[in-house]
Amino acid sequence: MSKKVIIIGAGIGGLGTAGLFAKKGYEVEVFEKNENLGGRANIFEQDGFKFDMGPSWYLAPDIFSHFFELMGERVEDHLDLVRLDPSYRIFFQSDSSKLDIHSDIERDAAAFEAIEQGAGDNLRKYLAQSEYQYEVATQHFMFKNYDRIWDFLNKRVATEGQKLSVFSRMHTFVSRFFRSHKLRQVMEYTMVFLGTSPYEAPALYNLMSHMDFNQGVFYPQGGFYELIKALARIAEKNGAVIRTSSPVAEILVTNGVAKGVRLESGDIAEAYIVISNADMYHTETRLLEPKYRTFSERYWQKRVMAPSAFILYLGVSEKLPSLTHHNLLFSEDWRKNFADIYDDPCLPNEPSLYVCAPSVTDPSVAPAEKENLFVLVPIASNLKMTESEKHTYSERILSLMEAEMGIDGLREKIVYKRIYTVENFAADYNSFKGSALGLAHNLMQTAIFRPKNFSKKVKGLYYAGAGTNPGIGTQICLISAELAYKRVHGITSAGPLEAL
Repeated sequence: MSKKVIIIGAGIGGLGTAGLFAKKGYEVEVFEKNENLGGRANIFEQDGFKFDMGPSWYLAPDIFSHFFELMGERVEDHLDLVRLDPSYRIFFQSDSSKLDIHSDIERDAAAFEAIEQGAGDNLRKYLAQSEYQYEVATQHFMFKNYDRIWDFLNKRVATEGQKLSVFSRMHTFVSRFFRSHKLRQVMEYTMVFLGTSPYEAPALYNLMSHMDFNQGVFYPQGGFYELIKALARIAEKNGAVIRTSSPVAEILVTNGVAKGVRLESGDIAEAYIVISNADMYHTETRLLEPKYRTFSERYWQKRVMAPSAFILYLGVSEKLPSLTHHNLLFSEDWRKNFADIYDDPCLPNEPSLYVCAPSVTDPSVAPAEKENLFVLVPIASNLKMTESEKHTYSERILSLMEAEMGIDGLREKIVYKRIYTVENFAADYNSFKGSALGLAHNLMQTAIFRPKNFSKKVKGLYYAGAGTNPGIGTQICLISAELAYKRVHGITSAGPLEAL
């Protein structure tokens, strides 16, 4: 019999890990607490509307393609990808102008030049640097496990550290290229994807701009959940068994060695290796005895968490011509908006927000001539709200959309509305402090400073997902699956695997 691997959680990291180990010949069993697979990349349907509950941006197609190729598959055999044009639309608070980003350097440079003289050429320079950093990161950083600080501070960082901008802050870096407040916002908004502030994030993360400006923004027809279905299909094709509605109560440890799990049902499943894709805080503090925990409660309480989110899932009775597929509204006081999330946690008075209208591209996600809206406001994790406060804030957000995004009478057009926020993330995904993403990507929670993907106290216990390296993001969680595979098999190469 082949060696048995148990995976806790069927998020993207868990499904990716299941596929890799199953293809290698292991006996793989996945236990997922929820009825649906995907973790935060969840889905629900109501009144003819199909809502992706979490991730909605399909970025870095090369990373997804790499994973599919490792599995002996082609992305195009599983997903019908559409390149969006425009990639996204930006609205600016208290400013009637809007900016469409097309992921076309000539069109985008012209749009930047119209806002700030010289910004078109500076955009080209910025994106050239972003592309360089992306190539270095994917070949030398993202696909590498870190055990010692010298694994990160290697010769390349030592010789090219200034060019890689490893130790400068994102806002400072962006300000070298653009004077305009608007353009700085455009180049910094991607830090929200990483759960951090541009005033704290390492400038190395300007590689995110390569993903959207250079590579383009894509959408899988049918919804983002089609990716989850594809990952599960591939894992099962290779022999993995995936069990939903099967919450794990305990990781079984004997003499410091992981031996399997006990489910909340009382059933026992034995294993040679246990890999947890569940929230790492939950794994450490709820699934392990105190003597087997790598990190103390004090450690966790000192971590900086990525934001949570105040989300509205809206079914709208008619089309909204002012919106494209992805839409961003930036607050005027950018720094205050981030301070409301990180420094003095409160519901932002003038929030930035994201509105996804997938029905602009995909008629299957809403009834005919209706609009499907996913509205996300980044807010501090661990915020407490009463039902009355949620309703009041939702009205504030809807009013803001009406005033700033050209959607007259939006509230009267809503035929379905659901609010989803901090305590929902905590309950549905065991998310520490109700974070929507996990550990933030500030300098001291990146690379060598992020929790490693193996337990220091329990042999045979490993981790995948956003809580470990490389961190937050759908495609990044797929890389974490590869890193877990590398860790188990003692593979120390810095670049992506060429074969299993």
